[in-house]
Amino acid sequence: MRLLLLCICLLSGMGIQAQTYISLVPSLTNTPGTIADKSNISFEVGRQWDVFSLGLDIGKTSMAKVIGRDTTVYMEIRPNLNVFQQGKFTNTLTPGVGFIINAKENFVTEVTSGIEYSYSDLIHINIYFGQYYYSGLQSGSSVTFFGLSVMKYFKATKTKGLLNKPK
Repeated sequence: MRLLLLCICLLSGMGIQAQTYISLVPSLTNTPGTIADKSNISFEVGRQWDVFSLGLDIGKTSMAKVIGRDTTVYMEIRPNLNVFQQGKFTNTLTPGVGFIINAKENFVTEVTSGIEYSYSDLIHINIYFGQYYYSGLQSGSSVTFFGLSVMKYFKATKTKGLLNKPK
């Protein structure tokens, strides 16, 4: 909880130069089961400073019907680095760390890479893939995933990749 409060303070107070964004982040995992079992969805709110962004992600690890206590809701802190940009395309790298409420494997870490397309200065689309690592007191597991997200900035963005040379 302290980590969550710290991140909210960082997101709200750091830098006048930062840009605020929201993002819808659906994905499919390689778990067994129905499409609903494999489907994940989350919403992310964050701030971006040039090539670095920090977001708070809230979502569900499965869209399947839950009987009993819901163990699919999670919160995650997701820093992101825009590694390389060529034209309207950017290569992204996102590690993440979070907590799944009521789950036996309640600690989650994430490593994601994606190709982001700047549709406009306000709308970006990202095709991404990665892996979630879940762990608890007595067990751990991992799952890979693939998705397509849409990000909306509240003011125009003009980001560049970390490895791009200035012109």
